[in-house]
Amino acid sequence: MKIEDRCNAIEECYEFMLAYAAQGLPPDQGSGLGGQIREFLNRAIDAMNGLADSYAITFLDEGFEPADKYQAFLDVLDRDTRDSKAAIELVLVQPAISSQLVDNLNASIHLRALLTDLFLVDEVLKTQRQAADLVAVPFGC
Repeated sequence: MKIEDRCNAIEECYEFMLAYAAQGLPPDQGSGLGGQIREFLNRAIDAMNGLADSYAITFLDEGFEPADKYQAFLDVLDRDTRDSKAAIELVLVQPAISSQLVDNLNASIHLRALLTDLFLVDEVLKTQRQAADLVAVPFGC
């Protein structure tokens, strides 16, 4: 799965969770939205699997330096991903998912940390790629 697809799945899940929580729905036992929330959560879990490794490959392929600084961030990303997965998986094993449960998941510092990591690394990639493009363009063109 491409990095962009992973990030989109995680962000879409979060957006759906916000809408789900705002509706004040009772537990999902048999409801259509209850099935949808489980689908979004499962897609997010799938996207999180190997997320830090995907970024590691990108950083290596694009030659980002200093490597130790990127590795330190990847360690943070991996930890935040594992923590977020644990919270989501806890919700998924519940027999019913209420809006209140999802609201509490939305408020989880773990999930917010992961989203912030993704926003940060997206900006880092843009900055690095723009800098590489500037270097690649000969002076005076």
